[in-house]
Amino acid sequence: MSVAVILGSAFSTVIPFDRAALKGRSLEPAPVSTPFGEVLLHKVPGRANGAYVLLRHGAPHRYLPNQIPFRAHAAALESVRCRALLVTSSVGVLDPGLPLYEPLLVGDLLMPENRLPDGSACTMFPEPREGQGHLVVEEGLFSPELGDEVREIGRGLGRPLGEPVVFAYAGGPRTKTPAENDYWRRMGAQVNSMSLGPEVVLANELEIPTAGLVVGHKYSVPGGRGGDTPDDPLDEEHIASSLRLSHESLETLVSAFLERARPVPFRNRFYRF
Repeated sequence: MSVAVILGSAFSTVIPFDRAALKGRSLEPAPVSTPFGEVLLHKVPGRANGAYVLLRHGAPHRYLPNQIPFRAHAAALESVRCRALLVTSSVGVLDPGLPLYEPLLVGDLLMPENRLPDGSACTMFPEPREGQGHLVVEEGLFSPELGDEVREIGRGLGRPLGEPVVFAYAGGPRTKTPAENDYWRRMGAQVNSMSLGPEVVLANELEIPTAGLVVGHKYSVPGGRGGDTPDDPLDEEHIASSLRLSHESLETLVSAFLERARPVPFRNRFYRF
């Protein structure tokens, strides 16, 4: 059984991050064929049971959020027997009490419509087939046991993580209006982004325990730390700086997860008729 990490835009220009983070070892390309298309994983050398990196947007960045082949990605992780998955994302922060550029553990998901960007149901079973069934969420879509591993890794690095946050999946590729961000906040979400949600649902359908780790790169509602949030410029320089800071915030924890994480039992239930 293996472990894996899904990385987003903050890692799209580096495959996937500084070699020093992996103790001088280069990642090895590991292409995988799935019923939903070809996927390029990157394998961390030297780990007996396997550790893999999946770049959500490709490298270099080529998939917009609505173009990500979510089912193919999930099937590729199943094919390498992933049993501990860490999904990451740069997020907008809806809770003004949360800090920017500090890792936040995710505890729950708001994704009421359960749909992929193409409008189809977010499931690995778009057509009838053997083995299909209902995912019964009993312990939550984010594994508390795997989350505890991430917490322990953070403590060992001197990077303690606070209380888990509620993540809202708000599909892209456009940004959200002020009214939409306010809606998500009133629904109980503390952070949101255009990815991560489908990955967590599909991984659970394949009985892959999953943890989420996000980093806020902007306040999406007024009143963040330091007072009212100014308009975020969307020029290239600002976006590049934001992604670089997100990358630096997550890099050490991601690297340590790939080195130290261990598979955990799947505690939700899959009901087949």
